[in-house]
Amino acid sequence: MTTGREAGDTLRADQDTQQGQTSTEVREEAKSVEFTYRGIFQKTLAANLCKHVVMAARKRDWLGSTIQRYSDSPERNGIPAKQFAVIAPDTETLEGHMAKYEPNELDVITCLDDTMADGIESWAWYGRQPINVRLRQGGTLLVISNRSKEELLRVIPRKPWDWTLAILPGTPSLAGLWVYRDDGTDMRVLGAIAKSRPDIFGIEDIESVIRDDDSLGDDYVAALKSGHDEVVVHEIAAGEGAEDTYEPVKLPGYKEMREAIIVPAVEVGKKNPNYSSSSDRTMRPVVNFDTCIKCRQCWIDCPDECFDITDEELHPINYSYCTGCGICAQVCPVEDCIVMVNDLEFVEEGDKDMFPLYKENREAYQEWREEKVAKGRIQHHDYFNADTWAWAGGSQAENTPDRNDRAARNA
Repeated sequence: MTTGREAGDTLRADQDTQQGQTSTEVREEAKSVEFTYRGIFQKTLAANLCKHVVMAARKRDWLGSTIQRYSDSPERNGIPAKQFAVIAPDTETLEGHMAKYEPNELDVITCLDDTMADGIESWAWYGRQPINVRLRQGGTLLVISNRSKEELLRVIPRKPWDWTLAILPGTPSLAGLWVYRDDGTDMRVLGAIAKSRPDIFGIEDIESVIRDDDSLGDDYVAALKSGHDEVVVHEIAAGEGAEDTYEPVKLPGYKEMREAIIVPAVEVGKKNPNYSSSSDRTMRPVVNFDTCIKCRQCWIDCPDECFDITDEELHPINYSYCTGCGICAQVCPVEDCIVMVNDLEFVEEGDKDMFPLYKENREAYQEWREEKVAKGRIQHHDYFNADTWAWAGGSQAENTPDRNDRAARNA
C-alpha cells in the first residue's frame, strides 16, 4: 500500500500506513533515502549525498542508483526539490524499484532546511504536502535544525504508527548551481544517517568511502564523525505531532475541463487567487508601521505584489503571496522598519494578516513584532546572501557557537 497521497489518490490519512514489518526490521529488500532540498541553492549538496549513500552501500556488496525527482522540469531558486538514493541487495530488486516514478515508501527522509518541515509543494497540482507524507512505518525523518523536537513537531504531521525524528544541529548550507559550499554539511549528514539508520550503512562503511577518495582528507572524516556524534534521535509515538490537514488536489477529468485555453484576466486592484506562495518561503518580512515613512518603496519593488495600501497609506503584507525574497527589507530606507524573520516563527499565525491587530491595539502589535524579531531575526544583506538562513541574533542564536560567530561578523 502506498504511503504518499498524490493528486487523484483515494487513500485517506488514517490509511496512510504500511502493514507488516517496519523499515528497520526489513533487511533484504530495497531501501530508499530521500533528500529534500532548496532548488539550485542545495542541488550539488543533494547530489553528493545521494552518491555517497550508494557508494557506502557498495561496501556491503549492495547495489544502488540515484534519481533526481524533477529532472524533467526547470529547477528554480529556493523551490523545494528532491533527489533519491535507492539501494538493494541484487540487480532484480534494484531494477524493480528504479522503474517507479519515485519511491512510494521512504526509509529515510532528510530535510536539508528546517523551514521545509512545515510542508513542501515542489510539483504542480500536488498541493502543500507534509514533509513526511511518504515516510514508511518505522522510518526516519532527519532534519538539519537548531530547534527542539517539540518545536519541529508543531509543524510535522503525526503518523498512525511509530517513527523516529533525528535532529542534526546546524543551519542550512546554501550555494548556487555552479558553486558548491564545501562546509562539511554533506559529511555531517552522512554521519547522522549512519548513526540513526545503521541498516542503511554503518559509520565504518561511509568512513571507508571517504578515506578511499584521495581528494578528501582528515577534515572530511572529522566532519563525518561530528555528524555521527551530534545527531539526536527521538522516538515518535503514533499520533504525536501536528494535525495532518493535507488533502490532494482533485484534478478535473477531460469532460470537466473548459473548452480551449482560457486565461482569465485578473481584475484591477485584485490578486490572482490561483497564484499564491507556498513552501518556497524560508523567511518573511515583519513591518514596524510606527516608523514607516510611507515612501511606498516596498510596494513598488515587491516582485510578487504582496503589499497592500491602506487608507492610512501604510503597507501591510498579504503573506499568501509573499515568497520571502527580502527585497522589501533591502530597499526600505528606514532602519529596521522591515525585518526578515525565520518563517518557522509563525506557526500559529500562518498567513494571517496582522495589520488589523495594529489598528486595534498598536502596543500589542509592537509586542508581537518585537518577540518575533528577537527570536528569529535573519541578517539579510543585498539581494542574495549565502547566510540568508542564519539568525542574526535572538534566542535561536544562542544554541550554536558557529551561529554566534556569524552574527558577530554580520553585525
